[in-house]
Amino acid sequence: MDHPITHPSFSSPVWLQRVLREPLTHFVVLGALIFAADHLLMAERGNPQEIVITQEIYAEARNAFVGSVKREPTAAELKVLTDRWVDNEVLYREGLALGMDRGDQAMKDRVVFKVLTATQSGLALPKIDEAGLRAWFESRRDRYDLPARFSFEEAVLAAGDATPEKLEKFVTALNSQQAPELEGSLRIFKDRPRPTLVQSYGAPFADAIEKQEMGSWAVLQSQDGARAIRLTALAPSQAVRYDEIKERVYADWKELTSSELTKTAIREIGKKYRIRDEGKSS
Repeated sequence: MDHPITHPSFSSPVWLQRVLREPLTHFVVLGALIFAADHLLMAERGNPQEIVITQEIYAEARNAFVGSVKREPTAAELKVLTDRWVDNEVLYREGLALGMDRGDQAMKDRVVFKVLTATQSGLALPKIDEAGLRAWFESRRDRYDLPARFSFEEAVLAAGDATPEKLEKFVTALNSQQAPELEGSLRIFKDRPRPTLVQSYGAPFADAIEKQEMGSWAVLQSQDGARAIRLTALAPSQAVRYDEIKERVYADWKELTSSELTKTAIREIGKKYRIRDEGKSS
């Protein structure tokens, strides 16, 4: 049986994973990346005290996400992106009101950055002691511990043959070292972290493959249907000691706390604007 090997990639860009995880990390960059041409629409915005989230804004965010991550965003992920757009729009409107657009009419990101810098200059980080930082670390261990990593193979049948029943017969033949009646191709996955399995196939699939017998074929259910899978290697997860990465933890705490404070300040400014969502149901 012919087994052409492919190496699919499901990894998403680091910047997008980080933005989706953090409340307000680098949202100026995010705004520029997702809505680079948005300043051209300024003349059509109408009421300066009203911010309208149109269907076009949703489509633009969705297209940017799909282009980067190669899958449709969830409702929560799409909300993160549109929330960032609203935050940038609030900052831009404030910049226009304060006259910060002088000389920058075609540079929305520069106006946003000016207002963001002015907003952040009035913020002060709270104090945190060693015990508090350690507790913060323990509550976010999933950010630091090394996840389990899996190497596995998937036997892919033709679309019409990939029913659960035919997959079971196919797997039984492979495990008994008999020639299967159906032909399929082979995909090989090396050293895949567990979070990427959850993202690509779903948590039940990740749970099942972790319990699978090494070297044997099995039919596992993924979020897209049944799959014929053979686990070839498993590297268990590893806990990281706080003392080994204390400086990194403190830097992360500062960044996250600053982001939270900035987001709160921007949302407070945004209360003077009426947000109208025309594209939410699309």
